[in-house]
Amino acid sequence: MKKSSCALKYFTASAIVIALAGCNDSDSVTEQATDTPPVSTPAPTPGWTLAWSDEFDGSSIDDSKWTHEVNCDGGGNNEAQCYTAEAENSFVTDGMLNIVALNAAAGADKPFTSARLVTKDKADFKYGRFEMRAKLPSGQGSWPAFWLLPTDNVYGTWPLSGEIDVMEAVNLKVTDADGIEEAHLHGTLHYGRPWPNNEYSGKEYLLDNNANPADDFHTYAVEWQEGEIRWYVDDYLYATQRKTQVVYNEDEQAVGLAHKGWFTELLDTATGDRNVVLGNEPFDQKFHILINFAVGGNWPEAVNQTGIDASAFNENNAYQIDYVRVYQCEADLETGAGCETLRDGYDSLDDALVEGKAPAAIAPSDGIARDLAIFDGSANPDWPAWDCCGGSTPELVDDADKGAVYKFMVGAEPTVNGFISRTEFITDPQGVASPFDASPLVSSGTLSFDLKVVSQPIDASSTWLVKVESNGGATAVELALTASQEGAAPAAGQWQTYTFALSDLAAAGLDLNGIDVVMFFPAWGTGEGAEYLVGNVNIADAEATTEPVSLTIFADDINPNWPLWDCCGGTSPETVSDDAEHGVVSQFSIGATPTVMGFINRPEFGGSGLPFDASSLLDNGVLQFDLKIVNATQNATTPWMLKVESNNAATAVELELTSSNEGMAPTTEWQTFTYGIQGLAEAGLDVSAIDVVMVFPKWGEGEGAVYRIDNVTMSEAHE
Repeated sequence: MKKSSCALKYFTASAIVIALAGCNDSDSVTEQATDTPPVSTPAPTPGWTLAWSDEFDGSSIDDSKWTHEVNCDGGGNNEAQCYTAEAENSFVTDGMLNIVALNAAAGADKPFTSARLVTKDKADFKYGRFEMRAKLPSGQGSWPAFWLLPTDNVYGTWPLSGEIDVMEAVNLKVTDADGIEEAHLHGTLHYGRPWPNNEYSGKEYLLDNNANPADDFHTYAVEWQEGEIRWYVDDYLYATQRKTQVVYNEDEQAVGLAHKGWFTELLDTATGDRNVVLGNEPFDQKFHILINFAVGGNWPEAVNQTGIDASAFNENNAYQIDYVRVYQCEADLETGAGCETLRDGYDSLDDALVEGKAPAAIAPSDGIARDLAIFDGSANPDWPAWDCCGGSTPELVDDADKGAVYKFMVGAEPTVNGFISRTEFITDPQGVASPFDASPLVSSGTLSFDLKVVSQPIDASSTWLVKVESNGGATAVELALTASQEGAAPAAGQWQTYTFALSDLAAAGLDLNGIDVVMFFPAWGTGEGAEYLVGNVNIADAEATTEPVSLTIFADDINPNWPLWDCCGGTSPETVSDDAEHGVVSQFSIGATPTVMGFINRPEFGGSGLPFDASSLLDNGVLQFDLKIVNATQNATTPWMLKVESNNAATAVELELTSSNEGMAPTTEWQTFTYGIQGLAEAGLDVSAIDVVMVFPKWGEGEGAVYRIDNVTMSEAHE
């Protein structure tokens, strides 16, 4: 139920799409309404045992089950009602609980009165099916809700300990400019970081046959078990949310997410640091029920016809509740699992499954300092130019002084512009989200870019800013361009360079290990009329020497960042230590199934996910390895191959070993094979993101081969 201001949400790029949906429709919605469900829907599965209920069969509200909240706090959403315990605002009659919002008397603290009933410390549950049958009120400014809050804020104050919105609706039956009647229902989770950096995710729903929830009674429910929460209307499962599923490498290091779900951020009282937790938390504690009828507030007043229609709030427009029930699953009270009411598609992102806002899991830094050219005169498919919210398309144009640069503009819609490396914003088929680990550059690295203002914003007081985000928006830093090392504000018609020390960005709160957004823009909401050009966007070591970097993929033992790999044959390459000449070496064996084998850096195969940038080795660098055949292939004429891939196989080069500098085929004796990095680049390999090195007999001809590899390196050639 509790919401945060839409204006706060533009700051995190990953939340911008959600923020816009909130500004224009619902601050609770994160996904479009589902398609119309089938007419016939399954009933809840057997196994649920009634644990608590109120059928409202008496003549008054049962004080042993419910507590009235009495306050004029506005629910944290600038709502326009005072909650009371007065009978005119909440009462039981004809087997129904009625909650009525009314116009308040002149001079009252708020213009309306209403009621909010809670079960805290009277009915508190961990896991179960929470169900209500109700008819909802209508009108501009109406906001009925059925929701759950933690009884004890184990993980901190809202939203750190979570919130489960079973059902919310705003402004039902209000028509928009096209005559379309508001009829959406909403199911939402709230979680994440302390307000105002909180997160939420959910789904909206429309009843079958254009029915409106204000016209009749419907059943609203969630089934909540360990690690999963599902939403139902009239027993139709329309939304599923899950805990985040983390991918780990062989060293138990988090390297990615199999599913992006909820999360929470916990305070380490010993260090004062806040740490993201990707588990069942915060939805693994006891929660209690809330039922209320709010009037106005940030969400309903901003959508549909906007504001509040005072005439809608009267005794004839009640929130009517037939019953509230809580069931628990006897199959496993500890986890709540075993009684799931499911249908096909409930766990598909194309259907009911909702993606949450958990930040990306970033592979541990390998400590190698690398530079990153986000934009250096040609479009970077991994870092597309991007207008978050204004609807424009950044354009690659020619500038007389700088050559190819990007042109950005700001129209009437508030926006931020720049470059982004997140999957949902990459449209080029060759592009791959590539968050950048700048942590090894913290002592002497910089972010720099060139900017030229073509036309200033109409608002002469607007401030020009740079914003950098990391790890899916988990951390972000926003600074005025005047805080750069150059200290100058942009002047129209002049190219200016701006430089920011990475150490300053880190000190301001940015995690450098997963930079994925760099933006430049006039302050939000003040930029209309601005047009500007940007070029030479780089993260680099300002004190870098000319010494090229090097990489040891294998020498004496496995490099955990580059594990041994059999792509397709089903074998497990191994290290052996019985080689008198080389000691510990890697050994590969090929059976009847065609395969290629070697070393891989990709996280899904246990690698670190940090490809090697061999760009500094172009002038005098080599890829080198030692190879010895233990058992030859069945076909003695089979050629032996080297294959190197880059950037998730966006580019690849395959060459015979006889094309190496040595020009020899492998034998049963140890031999060294050398390839120039420049030659690999000329053959079509992007050497800036090498992530696979393989050596193997030609595909389909390798059966019977056993061979050993040692001393696999990329480095400067030695005379």
